[in-house]
Amino acid sequence: MRLPKHLPSATAGLALILAAPAYAQQAPRSGGGDDLHTGDPIIVTAPYVRDLDILGNISVLEGDELARDLRSQIGDTLTRQPGVSATSFSPGASRPVLRGFSGERVRVLTDGIGSIDVSNTSADHAVTIDPLTVSRVEILRGPAVLLFGSQAIGGAVNLFDRRIPRKVPEDHVHVDVLGGYATAADDRNVGASVDVALSSQIVAHVDGSWRKTGDVRTGGYVFAPGLRDDLLHLAEHEAEEGHDEEAAELTEQANSRGKVANTGSETWTAAGGLSLINDGGQLGISIAYFDSKYGVPSRPGTEHHHGDEDEDDHDDDDHDHEHGEGPVTIGLKQWRADLRGEVELGDGLFDKLRIRAGFADYKHTEFEGDEVGTIFTNKGVEGRLELAQNDRGGWRGASGVQYSHRDFDAVGAEAFVPRNLTDQFALFTLQEWSIGALGLEAAARYEKTDVRAPTLGISRNFDTFSGALGASYEVMPGVKIALSGARAVRAPSAEELFSDGLHIATQSYELGDPDLKREASWGGEASVKVNSGGFHLALAAYSNWFDDFIYSAATGEEEDELPVFQYYQRDARVWGFEAEASARLAEIGGFAIVGDVTADMTRAKIRGGADQNVPRIPPLRILGGLEAQGDRIDARAEVEWTDDQTRIAPHETPTKGFTLVNASISWRPLPSSDNLTLMLSANNIFDVEARRHASFTKDYVPLAGRDFRITARASF
Repeated sequence: MRLPKHLPSATAGLALILAAPAYAQQAPRSGGGDDLHTGDPIIVTAPYVRDLDILGNISVLEGDELARDLRSQIGDTLTRQPGVSATSFSPGASRPVLRGFSGERVRVLTDGIGSIDVSNTSADHAVTIDPLTVSRVEILRGPAVLLFGSQAIGGAVNLFDRRIPRKVPEDHVHVDVLGGYATAADDRNVGASVDVALSSQIVAHVDGSWRKTGDVRTGGYVFAPGLRDDLLHLAEHEAEEGHDEEAAELTEQANSRGKVANTGSETWTAAGGLSLINDGGQLGISIAYFDSKYGVPSRPGTEHHHGDEDEDDHDDDDHDHEHGEGPVTIGLKQWRADLRGEVELGDGLFDKLRIRAGFADYKHTEFEGDEVGTIFTNKGVEGRLELAQNDRGGWRGASGVQYSHRDFDAVGAEAFVPRNLTDQFALFTLQEWSIGALGLEAAARYEKTDVRAPTLGISRNFDTFSGALGASYEVMPGVKIALSGARAVRAPSAEELFSDGLHIATQSYELGDPDLKREASWGGEASVKVNSGGFHLALAAYSNWFDDFIYSAATGEEEDELPVFQYYQRDARVWGFEAEASARLAEIGGFAIVGDVTADMTRAKIRGGADQNVPRIPPLRILGGLEAQGDRIDARAEVEWTDDQTRIAPHETPTKGFTLVNASISWRPLPSSDNLTLMLSANNIFDVEARRHASFTKDYVPLAGRDFRITARASF
């Protein structure tokens, strides 16, 4: 990875907190210099924030680094970044996990607006953003991301595409193409976009993408040791009963290696946009379509019946329904429309007026074999209006309003959540002061949330207020320390309140609690950033103390032969650290030799009585790399070590650690140009068995085995 891009940028931290789309502004890279090949400085998305390192940190993924790490879902794309893991439910459904938080505590955004899907409601639901169409990803952590919404306690992932053009192409037409092939899942993918200047002020955009994968091949056994032992024990029992054929099948299943059944996927997207851009501002719209079908792998032995199993009732088709007759797959479709606008206000108190809005109509169907199981629909709208202030003697900021509406419904045998509607209105502000080497920031957000389940006759209303304060001090040139604190309050979601039913895709019975209270936390963070010549360091330690922390955990009970997962509410504490360092070690034969290391760890405890661990918290992880960076060729080798996770919740299984070895080489064949890059990478070179502890399916869906990837990226 490129030295200037590898670390969280001290000049980009809160860039997206207020979802400022706007004209992008150029600012120095975190390395204090330009790109090694193009000489272009890094792009900072929000032009009204200067230091951006007091209340939050940011990691930026773009260009060749993004192309190299690209996977079918955004969660698996980001796992090399500090503090990031993934739900990794299946190759077709994986959402980011930030600092151990997932679901309702992590927002996945498109240019500051939510993805308006149902990926936050369940781990088997895909994010409706194809990474092939994304040009830049920014990962925000720390208390300042609360300005995206009270759901962003863990952080936010903001993805940028070009569907609403921000500038007029210099040569009237601009084309971006990205495509590749990967061996572990027979992954074939391609994405392309075209911007055309229809006049000096009007730009049209079209893009599309396609990806198809087969079942993923894994290293080692498909099933984790505990699950293998269960299968072998069943095989012994069948053999004792004289059922030799059944015993042989169970033994073969327990010892299965190679491909993970029913993990293939196919996704395609199409979009178009139009922008008016002039000196007074800009206004643009886009329309997009997302279509995906992917498999949901099954845990062994999950065939079950629901309804009355008395033989006298077998004539009642409504109560005699057997699962396991065919593989579970999900077919997903989303139509989406977006609006972005900006008006230049001059030199008065306010600099710019911005508006950003999105509407989506989402539907996915869970199939059991060829039969329709459950249909999920979600219609939603989200918008925000903000005023950015001009700099007044070191003081500037932005304030605004935000509104969202969600209409969610599930119909079918596994409609585990009743129809529900959620309305949310918010006021927010961010203010920043610079006084010499001292920087001060303050942020606040008021949020009103209404959650209703009409069929249950239940309506819950919540008023929440969140705030954050921070200070940074430049001890000496290139060395900065920062402290921040935040109070965050979150309303429970509809799924946490109203779930009550079988969910065949997650193979569980999910049970909510309509009496849940607001979740509140106090959080603190301390960080040190060093940027001196060829050495860069970013170190952050954080802690959150929760009152009425909401979490889902196995009860140890079964309903219709499936484990019951209940939402609980107790006090909790979450703490950990993230560290990144990068150093230019030598110059050899025209190559800069750069070494880098990333480390992160999260601990989470439920408090009160005998303390218990929070489920699915990622363990300690260390990733180190060595890279040779040249004018036309880059070569990189890295080792990622993940510790065992034995700090587990009741009824949760431990996860064995693993070590992955990866290597890649990038070639830019065009002289004095970054417009074309060809990449070859090898991941998990030694074909080891690896599982993410944050995954619900880790015991029977391991990570990919040895994977060779070839990628081509062109921009002209």
